[in-house]
Amino acid sequence: MVRCDDRPPYLILYRVIELKRLTKRYGDTLAVDDLSFNVEPGHVTGFLGPNGAGKSTTMRLILGLDSPTSGEALVNGRRYTSLSRPMREVGALLDASAVHGGRSAYNHLLCLARTNDISATRVSEVLQQVGLAGVARKRVGGFSLGMKQRLGIAAALLGDPGTLMFDEPVNGLDPDGVRWIRDLMRSLAKQGRTVLLSSHLMSEMALTAERIIIVGRGKLITEATVAELTERYPSLEDAYLALTASSVEYGAAR
Repeated sequence: MVRCDDRPPYLILYRVIELKRLTKRYGDTLAVDDLSFNVEPGHVTGFLGPNGAGKSTTMRLILGLDSPTSGEALVNGRRYTSLSRPMREVGALLDASAVHGGRSAYNHLLCLARTNDISATRVSEVLQQVGLAGVARKRVGGFSLGMKQRLGIAAALLGDPGTLMFDEPVNGLDPDGVRWIRDLMRSLAKQGRTVLLSSHLMSEMALTAERIIIVGRGKLITEATVAELTERYPSLEDAYLALTASSVEYGAAR
């Protein structure tokens, strides 16, 4: 846990994401294989692995969107499905396109807010924060990919949660947007929040994350700081390619 006395009381204590021997099978496919690691507060943790390494499945298991075959994934010491108002504890962006195209950005967030006892005022706040206040009443179906990404980030921030998970959050963003999300994640971590970032962009990961978790074929390959990896290899990309060289397997996992 992290204590930051200059933060408001409701932001003082956060705990880790904990994976304990997490395993998920889809028929004969072993997508996540006895995976154990912690994601701790106070820094951005990068989540890396080749296509089919099991990253997306792992994030879905943490969020209760899939059930593990064995083991468990905990947030604040509890399963996500046991949280009474989950958006107040965990915010996530997994698929920015998973929105009702006929709704406005404001109404999309307002529907989410009502399910977790979050005020309409907070909806307006996060729309302002992500730069969508000017298009809040426009239908999401007309949004560009970058605008949908910003809306997905707004949804993740809606409950002011202590734990945040992002899967490829810079997709569709222009250079200003990429820098904005990078700065946002680092500021969230600096506040003492737990931030898990999954991405294939090594350059962005090197600039954003402090710690790295690498998986391959559903198994943990390594946990290290970016500094530790770049001491051993010329760059984070070189470290990633060397460590995952034997784990590239298309279509094996999700």
